[in-house]
Amino acid sequence: MTDFSITAITARLAVSDADRAIAFYARAFDAVEVSRFAYDGAIAHAELRIGDIVIDLKDADEVDRSPDDLGGTPVIMSIATTDVDALADRLSDAGATVLFPVSDSDYGLRDGRFRDPFGHHWHIHQPIDAE
Repeated sequence: MTDFSITAITARLAVSDADRAIAFYARAFDAVEVSRFAYDGAIAHAELRIGDIVIDLKDADEVDRSPDDLGGTPVIMSIATTDVDALADRLSDAGATVLFPVSDSDYGLRDGRFRDPFGHHWHIHQPIDAE
């Protein structure tokens, strides 16, 4: 047993162009920029709020590499939504690439996966019975 508790886990995305990424996430997810800290002309930290969810992002550098720097990403961001088809349309309209089209799965989800313009993967889903 530990003597502490974890109060939040926040994804922090390294991207090739943080200004452009903030604009993309605003279009795709209605993200709102809460704060920004720049250092030497690069965004070292930006906090975005998507509803009640927080994600952070920053310009990639020699320590924090972007998926494009690494030849891909091993991380898949997963988003539960009330309307997976509407979110899929928003992602596509904002410039994301469809990796797996939205469809009904054998495991009870209507889901699909997208790659954003910065190399991050987004699995979007809702229970089939929620449609």
